[in-house]
Amino acid sequence: MKRFLAVALGILTAIGGFVDIGDIVANGEAGARFGIAHVWVLVLGVIGICAFAEMSGRVTAVSGRPVFDLVRERLGPRVALANLGGSLLVTVLTLGAEIGGVGLALQLATSVSYLLWVPVVAFVLWVALWRAKFSVLENVFGLTGLALIVFVIAYFRLGVSPGELWHPGPPEGEDWGTYWFFAVALFASALTPYEVFFFSSGAVEERWTRKDLLTSRVNVFVGFPLGGLLAFALMLTSAAVFHPLHTSVDTLSQVAMPAAVTLGKLGLAVAILGFFAATFGAAMETGLSTGYTVAQYLGWNWGKLRKPREAARFHTVVIAGILVGVAVLFTTIDPIQLTEYTLLFSAVALPLTYLPILVVANDRGYLGDRVNGRLANFLGVIYLVIVLAAAVAAIPLMVITRMGAG
Repeated sequence: MKRFLAVALGILTAIGGFVDIGDIVANGEAGARFGIAHVWVLVLGVIGICAFAEMSGRVTAVSGRPVFDLVRERLGPRVALANLGGSLLVTVLTLGAEIGGVGLALQLATSVSYLLWVPVVAFVLWVALWRAKFSVLENVFGLTGLALIVFVIAYFRLGVSPGELWHPGPPEGEDWGTYWFFAVALFASALTPYEVFFFSSGAVEERWTRKDLLTSRVNVFVGFPLGGLLAFALMLTSAAVFHPLHTSVDTLSQVAMPAAVTLGKLGLAVAILGFFAATFGAAMETGLSTGYTVAQYLGWNWGKLRKPREAARFHTVVIAGILVGVAVLFTTIDPIQLTEYTLLFSAVALPLTYLPILVVANDRGYLGDRVNGRLANFLGVIYLVIVLAAAVAAIPLMVITRMGAG
């Protein structure tokens, strides 16, 4: 059991990164409109986040310090400030979207408007981040998020061959601009900056040392591919049900429909539970990441290992992030649309996040003989080129396709 729970950090990080509220609907919409033509993006994203998360976990386990802290020390406050500014904006907006996503899951279960749930969710989130132990948060919500496996079961019940759902490029009625818009959005969702900051800071919370390098790698190479599998299951089931009908998907209830069609009320209930756990887990990740990055940049006490009064400024930043997220939602912007915007902004911020990580992972002053090997550096450089291309293309594609409307 202890070995199983040891991968909970990776599971929580991966589920929060791959299947938060925006990704749930984005994968559903991509499947409905393009079949599984974007499966290569999910594979590319899984390999990329595994490469950089492995670096981040290794840096933390060897140095005993989170990556963002070392970035500031190694590259200076100006570079770290650029990193902080880009990632913090995306993280706070994503936090608001995830709170709204939890509200949408509760709306699906109760028929009560998500906006009425928002203040309740925000309060419960604050209490959980203030009082609950880190291990409790990662174990409960990371493992409960695995309820989304119901979509894997639903796909096999549908009995559709993947070959029937795949075709190269956009199908009839879609264009290449929209195809690449979804490709960039799905890629950015896999490498969202807060994932590596949360994973690295969580390793400090778990007190990882050199002895935990194997645990770190198990977290990475089990957790993130599992998150990618769940995202693919959402794409597959949506493609199987909606793509032949040429029907688009843009609500949480539509994404849940394949589970309801194949498994009835029980399937729907499990799907809603998975949506709730995944989005609440993502809200916890983004809430903590807001406090982690600011506190680490400014040299404050931080983390849930310390009593709240010993890290008061850290918790104040977390509360402020939650309040800003709620304020954004009270403009009545749709949480799903908000997350779609943040995914594109995230694509723009990716180079500011991953270049510093690659630099730190090659610093012998911090890692000694545990610096990157040839394969890690090869993947790191290749993915820096890819994230730079995604950053350059994100905003033009958003404008040209009108946020994927075609």
